[in-house]
Amino acid sequence: MPASTESVNPGPEPLELRAPGEGESTRAPKPPAACGPGRRYKEGLSPAQPMLLPASVDDYVGVDNPVRAIAAYVDTLDLDALGFARAAGALTAGQPAYAPAHLLKLYLYGYLNRVRSSRRLAAECERNLEVIWLLGGLRPGYHTIADFRAANAEALKAANRAFVQLCQDCGLIGGRRLGVDGSFFNGSASAASVKTSKQLQAELAACEREIERYQAELAANDAAEEAEPTPARITPEQLQALSARAEQRREQLQTLEESGETQVSRTDPDARRLSKNGRKVTGYNVQSVVDAERKLIVEHEVTNAGNDFGQLLPMAERTIAELGLQTAPADDPPASAEANEPAPAAPVAAAFLADTGYYTEADIAACQERGISVYVPLPENKGTACAEGRLPGSAFAYDREQDVYRCPASQTLAPQGERSLKNGILRQRYTSDAKQCAECPLRSQCLPEKTPVRQIYRTEHADAVDRHRAHMQGAAGTMRERAALCEHPFGTLKRWLGWDHFLVRGFTKVRGEMALLVHCYNFRRLLSIFGVAAFIELCRQRQAASQAGGEGTSLCARLAACGRALLALLTPLWPPRPALSPP
Repeated sequence: MPASTESVNPGPEPLELRAPGEGESTRAPKPPAACGPGRRYKEGLSPAQPMLLPASVDDYVGVDNPVRAIAAYVDTLDLDALGFARAAGALTAGQPAYAPAHLLKLYLYGYLNRVRSSRRLAAECERNLEVIWLLGGLRPGYHTIADFRAANAEALKAANRAFVQLCQDCGLIGGRRLGVDGSFFNGSASAASVKTSKQLQAELAACEREIERYQAELAANDAAEEAEPTPARITPEQLQALSARAEQRREQLQTLEESGETQVSRTDPDARRLSKNGRKVTGYNVQSVVDAERKLIVEHEVTNAGNDFGQLLPMAERTIAELGLQTAPADDPPASAEANEPAPAAPVAAAFLADTGYYTEADIAACQERGISVYVPLPENKGTACAEGRLPGSAFAYDREQDVYRCPASQTLAPQGERSLKNGILRQRYTSDAKQCAECPLRSQCLPEKTPVRQIYRTEHADAVDRHRAHMQGAAGTMRERAALCEHPFGTLKRWLGWDHFLVRGFTKVRGEMALLVHCYNFRRLLSIFGVAAFIELCRQRQAASQAGGEGTSLCARLAACGRALLALLTPLWPPRPALSPP
């Protein structure tokens, strides 16, 4: 027998009895080749291996696959009413267009699976079985995919609003506690593409200096008739380019002065360099309102402001208008007609929770005038008096009847002069008496050594601020809830889903893409609450009601009843939270 055959099949090893430990040190380990091929690792099939595949692509997509929920949901939408282009399906010459429903399904699937690029979405249409099932084998090009997102920005916003309304009809939005927060998102622009007014002025001055230097050289050459003229360091072509650049900087400065802006971008006209807490971003400031019931984003807006000042009132008003929320506690409930019938409970007003970055006296006063309940911490007093260890302004009490302030030493500060305007707010100056301050035992705790009197400014919104300060007493727990309510959605968008930047430019397109982001976030939340099967059944009920038209109950009533019935089965998993007490 050949030696090769013996090495491959050595035969069984004879058995013998040995004492414990006998022969263990002399016995050689079995070589790896003796284990035989195909036992240490699993082996797959050869690509040339014939096999029987399922008869249809539908067999590859499970019944609980989220892609089925996407298809069922988009099929219920009236895309023409939402404003999507080519949704009417009119016949045109040449190749037929792709249906907006297919492209919307593709974008929902892509954003839910962290695929946002139009080129990558086009690649998924050729290799991803889920996408092939979703689009029925259609393979739109990347340019078609990108154009759909850019051309349907307003329609994407309308679709997001319709989905929020769907969530409200299903009872998923409580409308009692809503968190307001903002976060920076990177835009499709670099920091070098954004210029401030100071930078534009410096570049304009540099261009003008170069032009003056060239003109001076020309004048010197003309004056030296006998000597050989020295060549200019700048060619006429370079001079023309400098003049064009200087003119461009003048136009940009004029545009900034007319618009009141401080920055201009040559790449994305609406992107700005933003800075907060040491973090610098070239992009946008996204505002969101999150409902505490199921952590759904019910309202959002894209701005390019560097901070959150002045954003509280607009976001609260938009949310109240979109959801039809109660703004102020109702008066005493009317007496019931039946003596034994209990009186209906007064509706609970919506409360908006925000951090200190949203605090402005104007917004606090405006919210109180409109009956909007807000919880915003007052900023800590970091003035000069506190920094130097002296008595802060809060230590002085205001006497409304006599219109004076009283210091801790019971001395008065009377109003002086007329009210002045500062930062758009009227304020009145109150001044103490110099003679009384000189003899006051608390002078060292109140005034610097060379300052004779103490001055306090009272703004036109001081009464509203005092009411808000009393309203915020004991609201530490509410502020901790705000952090858990608002930070979670932004963290999910940026860290888990990777949506920390925009792929489009300009307010119109960026706001459309942000609506798509919020739409997908809420869609994921809804699938987590209902499940794929229950959500598909909800969509079927909605589509059946839409096709029935005026027969039977209306679409909204049937949809709301179906959603509330499904939610009732899931309520024990997420019990409702108690409402905040009105201010």
